[in-house]
Amino acid sequence: MTPTPQPEPADARPDDARPGDALVKAGGIVFIVGAVATLATMAPLFLDVDPFPSYAWAVCMLMGVGFMISAAGVLRSAAAQRTAARASQA
Repeated sequence: MTPTPQPEPADARPDDARPGDALVKAGGIVFIVGAVATLATMAPLFLDVDPFPSYAWAVCMLMGVGFMISAAGVLRSAAAQRTAARASQA
């Protein structure tokens, strides 16, 4: 016996952008840029060539910045879901 699917609420549309989605996407892009910069900056250490200047190492910090942006998006999304749950109970 298969369970019957429950109908979704009328206001729930999976294709709509939710609060925090843009922050998570932007954070992911910034994180990837930082990861590529980290790989490029570490490569000279293994290839016995001159290392990059210090500002190239600063670009590696984008990994942490991207992670923080994504975390802010997740927290914003959770806050919006919590607010919607409280509104539906009232």
